[in-house]
Amino acid sequence: MTSIQQYTRGQVSAVQFYRFWSGHVDALERHLSAKTWALAAVAVVVIVYPIARIMIPAILHGIVPEVVRSVLNLT
Repeated sequence: MTSIQQYTRGQVSAVQFYRFWSGHVDALERHLSAKTWALAAVAVVVIVYPIARIMIPAILHGIVPEVVRSVLNLT
């Protein structure tokens, strides 16, 4: 076995991967305090909110044609 083979994932079914991931998430839930979860949630909101405020209008502006915007007065 080469050194890279021990780190690469073989053929794993979706069920096996789900069980593996679920076990890791369960371990996190058991060992992290409520303060840590709250801090993580605040960090996610602080990061995602400005990105969403910039990206959603930009995506809508790119998707919705100018004619529709003028009819709906979205400009």
